[in-house]
Amino acid sequence: MAKPQNQRLIVSTTTSLYETGLLDVLETEFEKKHSSIDVAFLSQGTGLAIQTAMRGDADMILVHDPARELKFLQDGYGVNRKVIAYNFFVIVGPKEDPVGINGLSPVQALTKIKGAGKNGSVEWVSRGDDSGTHTKEKRLWTAGGFSVSDLREKSWYLEAGQGMTATLKLTDEKLAYTLCDLGSYLNNYKKGNIQLEVLVEEGEDTLNVYSAIANNPKHFDLSGTSFNASIRFLDFLISEETQEILADFGNEEFDSPLFNPYIPLLASGSNPEMLQWIQELAYFDGTECPQECRYQEGDLYR
Repeated sequence: MAKPQNQRLIVSTTTSLYETGLLDVLETEFEKKHSSIDVAFLSQGTGLAIQTAMRGDADMILVHDPARELKFLQDGYGVNRKVIAYNFFVIVGPKEDPVGINGLSPVQALTKIKGAGKNGSVEWVSRGDDSGTHTKEKRLWTAGGFSVSDLREKSWYLEAGQGMTATLKLTDEKLAYTLCDLGSYLNNYKKGNIQLEVLVEEGEDTLNVYSAIANNPKHFDLSGTSFNASIRFLDFLISEETQEILADFGNEEFDSPLFNPYIPLLASGSNPEMLQWIQELAYFDGTECPQECRYQEGDLYR
């Protein structure tokens, strides 16, 4: 008798998760528990990751842009969203910090960088790739009263159009500034890829929340999606064991976790301020997934 063929699960996800090596660990642990499922990750910026799932070329998404995640749900492409982890964005630049942004708020820092850029004394490197990081950057510029479309016309405002590692390397080369997630920064700094320093630290304005969403098998374009495998992966992501993996990942190598698990924080309420920040940013009318966007969710929300 022929051996049954394994089910394939394709997860469209972000470069910031992929480049840290976390997904390799998750793939190994998941396949240990579910030997009949082969999981594969497509590493893209969040915008492309969502488009890939909408075309049916992935079975689920693992991304970090709540506004676009909500649209993905409301347009009928996704179901059963779960918030799984968080970390922070930081602004990094040369150790000498020629603009003097160290310790400022993100908007104050961007305002000073814009002024210095206008004078030709510094450059800013944007991801420029429609990723979750790029979206956060644009929102910070907008919060400062600046038009991103106008900024793109300036010679000091560079667009890498690539993932986080490539963007950090370009920033390092140019002795410029950029926004990145803390996990990607620590990973690249430790490997010696960059000499940049963290100059604007984590805070409410730079919170970065990761969520997973299964494709909606009821959508006519997604009827062939591996829905059952997606639900198993969602269950795996929020399990105690996987949340412990997130809590430990990076500790040994970087002396700091690259990601913070969300489920234990939610269960314990041990940091009410952080919980409030996350829910204000990444919840929709008080819930991580509207009731009408849930389907055969099992125990996901209990």
